[in-house]
Amino acid sequence: MISGIFFDLGGTLFHYEGANKAIGSALVKAMMGLGAGSPKDVGLAYGQANKEVSVEFAQRDYYLHADMFRDTFLRATKALSIPFDEDVYQGFADVQHRAIVDGLELKADCLATLDKLRAQGHYLSIVSNIDEDMLQPLVARASLHDYLDHWTSSEAAGSCKPHETFFAVSLEKSGLNAEQVLFVGDSPEHDVNGASAIGMHTALVRNGGKPAPLQSGKKTAEPDHVIDDLAEIVSILETGGT
Repeated sequence: MISGIFFDLGGTLFHYEGANKAIGSALVKAMMGLGAGSPKDVGLAYGQANKEVSVEFAQRDYYLHADMFRDTFLRATKALSIPFDEDVYQGFADVQHRAIVDGLELKADCLATLDKLRAQGHYLSIVSNIDEDMLQPLVARASLHDYLDHWTSSEAAGSCKPHETFFAVSLEKSGLNAEQVLFVGDSPEHDVNGASAIGMHTALVRNGGKPAPLQSGKKTAEPDHVIDDLAEIVSILETGGT
């Protein structure tokens, strides 16, 4: 019997579209200012840098996303043969941070689904690979504290998904056993692999087929459920959750 639902944040409760546009524009502006040839060159270099850094950071049990974002920017400048400038990077990083904190938007059925699940007595939490200075303002801005029992960032846990420690920390907070939890997320590597390995049930959010960010290419476990909308979680639970 499922008693708790743990949610990923970005791509699950929130969608990325608005934030990604703002970050992309700021990235092109910063890189072109440093001497990049064209927006297309910037996109290709940053995309490749993102893939490489994701693979490298996936080997770590824990990291700050601020460090990962910085390494990606630095690697892209090297690929473009342009100088890294600290002031330029900080200007971009400030825009990136604001875009995440202010630009991520709740999915249309998010609050209604959380409200229904809470009314049914389920324990609800966020378990997100994100830094504290992003998670806390997002929870506050969207008033998610009205629906959630707890929310935990990878920074607070000192561990990043898919590593077991983060899931264990979240289970300890909840007082639940792994088999009582349905983990809902958009990342096959971070969410499905990590939650499955510790014994949780899993639901993968498809997001129209768009790939989740920061994947390293690892083989992934099959989710127990695949969903397009958060509201489908209610139906899953009504049929037993397995």
